[in-house]
Amino acid sequence: MIVAGIGCRRGAAAAAIEQSIEAALAECRMDRSALDALATASEKGEEPGLRDAANRLSLPLILVSEPQLVLAADRALSVSQRVLDLKGVPSIAETAALAAAGRNARLLAARVSNREASCAIAIGEGK
Repeated sequence: MIVAGIGCRRGAAAAAIEQSIEAALAECRMDRSALDALATASEKGEEPGLRDAANRLSLPLILVSEPQLVLAADRALSVSQRVLDLKGVPSIAETAALAAAGRNARLLAARVSNREASCAIAIGEGK
């Protein structure tokens, strides 16, 4: 299962989220059609931009609980001190992707970010 993990600011536009996804896919030399799902922290589940991006990409949005994010934290490749201070994990995008991708999940690259959103791609054995 290939998952794009998303971290974003409150009110992030779908276009900015999609740009972060495209940048992460380019970093991994992958096409959008390779994605099976988007994932984010459960508290971001009602963000209109995230919902719109998932709908526009025809992908399910997996909401990852805080304990699941924490369990994936040791496999993150990058650290946002702001996210670490606020959420207790080094990267929402990376930990959400890892948690949602399932068993033996690994990141294909560190997260990429723009002003509103970040994205990391993980591959795993699904759930």
